[in-house]
Amino acid sequence: MAKATKVWDPAERLTTPEAIADYLDAALEDGDPKVIAAVLGDIARAKGMADVARTAGLSRESLYRALSENGNPSLATVLAVTKALGISLSARPGGDADAA
Repeated sequence: MAKATKVWDPAERLTTPEAIADYLDAALEDGDPKVIAAVLGDIARAKGMADVARTAGLSRESLYRALSENGNPSLATVLAVTKALGISLSARPGGDADAA
């Protein structure tokens, strides 16, 4: 008999500020814009998409669209969402900073 499985939803695990920061930090290290947008979407779902959208000054629909698999959020949207989520972004030297 086949085992029933449940789809893993990362939003269910994002229950602490530390977990959220670690998750986003890993996405930023990956550097893929689609991964970063998806992670922001997971975090927004964990916090409540409608509340995040309202705080960010966006409609819920536009936030879903921007953070979807095919979304391409502008930097302004990313900054508004991170602010609404209570997340601050920071910079540090990368591994190839001397290559420039």
